[in-house]
Amino acid sequence: MKKLNVCILFGGISPEHEVSLRSAESVLVNIDKQKYNLFPVGITKEGRWILYGGTDYGTLPKGTWVNCPENRPAAISPVRGQGLLCFEGDCVVRIGIDVVFPVLHGENGEDGAMQGLLQMAGIPYVGPNVSASAVAMDKTLTKLVVDNAGVTQAAWQLVRRGAVNKHMEAVVASLEARFQYPMFVKPAGTGSSVGVSKAGDRESLQKALVTAAAFDDKILVEEFIHGREIEVAVLGGDDPVASICGEIDSGVEFYDYDAKYLANTSTAYIPARISEEAAEQVRETAVKVFKAIGCRGLSRVDFFVTYEGERVVFNEINTIPGFTSISMYPKLFAASGIPYPQLIDELLRLAVEDRL
Repeated sequence: MKKLNVCILFGGISPEHEVSLRSAESVLVNIDKQKYNLFPVGITKEGRWILYGGTDYGTLPKGTWVNCPENRPAAISPVRGQGLLCFEGDCVVRIGIDVVFPVLHGENGEDGAMQGLLQMAGIPYVGPNVSASAVAMDKTLTKLVVDNAGVTQAAWQLVRRGAVNKHMEAVVASLEARFQYPMFVKPAGTGSSVGVSKAGDRESLQKALVTAAAFDDKILVEEFIHGREIEVAVLGGDDPVASICGEIDSGVEFYDYDAKYLANTSTAYIPARISEEAAEQVRETAVKVFKAIGCRGLSRVDFFVTYEGERVVFNEINTIPGFTSISMYPKLFAASGIPYPQLIDELLRLAVEDRL
């Protein structure tokens, strides 16, 4: 069979740049190179696009990949049929791309912006389309869709950056009237727990609001749910399937960015330490949320399962979940009988078939 030309996009300008580098390293190491011609394209924090000319993918997390002498400036053309453009001096080389795997997290990678570019270019890509990506990236829009689908989730309230900057006392009073401490405060449009805080009193709530406002105009404030943090991976098109359930025990007060990627405190349990009945409800609800938002390809859906009564409470959905060596999405499907290289094959197959 003809080898597919696959462009792996990584990096980006979002605060999740470093996570993307780790995810891309894992994808590039695990992908079956007998089946695919690889074109790794990195986007620097400044927004420069570079066709990575090296083969040492371990340089990605270190950031030294940008210094590879074989690198070339590159771009994906929005003009259909042009594909990947590589710039060599005064010459432009066109490389036909069969499918793109955007291993990008956060702004301009996961929010529908990159998906829009690829859609205009007519290039198949892994993951949900423009509208589903945009809705899933904005946690407040996700809440509205999930509410409408009848899925149980934590009580929440939207706060605007302008209100935080100009009317902090009124915002805090409104939140204290609705929620008990602790509360969770999140920027509406970040992943990997960037900018997320757990507020246990008025002073920490004010600080958390200021922190979240530094990342987004829209801030989500949620009630605290006392339960296990459960994650499930979803894969497919019209008839998506959910993986076995996994559980994260952060080992700290809550599972923030440092706990996920910097500290060595968290423990993953696969399968999760919940009953069969609760696990089946989580899996069914994950597929329900996936379909309600209009996702295709992949997503990781996160829940709480309360310690008392095992009530299943939706938390959030990630349309381009982490693909690092420690990430739950590939680990959950590996535990479900789909090893990492086969999982990549299936995602690329779905992407190509979806957009034929």
